[in-house]
Amino acid sequence: MYGSPLTSNARKLLLLGSGELGKEVVLEAQRLGVETIAVDRYANAPAMAVAHRSYTADMLDGEAIRRIIEQERPDYIVPEIEAIATETLLELEQEGHHVIPTARAARLTMDREGIRRLAAETLELPTAPYRFADSLEELTQAAAELGFPCVIKPIMSSSGKGQSVCRSEAELESCWSYAMEGGRAKKQRIIVEGFITFESEITLLTVRSVSGTSYCPPIGHVQKDGDYIESWQPHEMSAEQIAQAEQIALRITDELGGYGIYGVELFITQDGVLFSEVSPRPHDTGMVTMATQDLSEFALHVRAILGFPIPTLRLLSPGASHTLKADRESSSFRIGGIEEALAVPNVQVRLFGKPETKVGRRMAVALSTASDVEQARHTARIAAEALYIEYDH
Repeated sequence: MYGSPLTSNARKLLLLGSGELGKEVVLEAQRLGVETIAVDRYANAPAMAVAHRSYTADMLDGEAIRRIIEQERPDYIVPEIEAIATETLLELEQEGHHVIPTARAARLTMDREGIRRLAAETLELPTAPYRFADSLEELTQAAAELGFPCVIKPIMSSSGKGQSVCRSEAELESCWSYAMEGGRAKKQRIIVEGFITFESEITLLTVRSVSGTSYCPPIGHVQKDGDYIESWQPHEMSAEQIAQAEQIALRITDELGGYGIYGVELFITQDGVLFSEVSPRPHDTGMVTMATQDLSEFALHVRAILGFPIPTLRLLSPGASHTLKADRESSSFRIGGIEEALAVPNVQVRLFGKPETKVGRRMAVALSTASDVEQARHTARIAAEALYIEYDH
């Protein structure tokens, strides 16, 4: 039984990270009568605009996070980003706080080394060959062992920051520097992956709830510089590929545990399905589900968190999403072309309301439905290309 928000009987959900995905989580929580608190490292983050209360704090400062949580005493602590003081989350969980899906899942998936070793070495899931490096010298050795091209990523980053494809020995130093700039923590450590020739890259949204484990239809996506540009659902796969993907997702999410949605990233290759990464939260490529499914990934996440049943997952229509990204840094800008974008049939637009632009930062997304995926992708792209950012000089 739930009391109303802002009363002594309220259920409270505290969000750590308050971007565009967190904003949708807050809205879904409020639809089910939950009191919401948004926390992020910068003021006026998207979820703060809709939450009951908000705090600004360094997300890697464990003492600051603890102070807020001890003050608020939330029923649910919901990480929305990787770069959080996860050691503090582990301590809080041991003290009786409820971290979603679990503090261990948040800690392992924040660290590409932790999750890769768990997947490849403990669970023996198929992955790309990989090495870790703490210096340019170790990177040079790892690249020599894996061959060129290879993929270089910081141990901890988000939205593809610091990720690059290194095509020759001459590029190693610049790739190392780029990874160091893009990392979200103070760790000078990277993962180097052998380059996989894949047919496609998908996200399998996997929901753990009181109703068991269930899967959304696979989402295909295109990435540029490690960050997604467009996504579509359903992605065409054979029954055998879907079975392999679901088996990998089941094993990794069973190991991580808890209730909520996981974004399991996979490579589809000629030789089978390979595990890439997993996020214990809604996935950016899953924004397409706001148009395609009866319950979006955000609605599913909140239902699962609250312990409510999820008897069915329904795809209502094929659909696609396409992002609008900024090309410079500014705190004075406007987004235009909304009327033109919404004049395209079967299109929705979401403006995230971020207070500042940065190079490559997602500022909006166009969503489209159609009778087939290719038409939806075409329509979403046309709508997204109608949008533009005007900067005040």
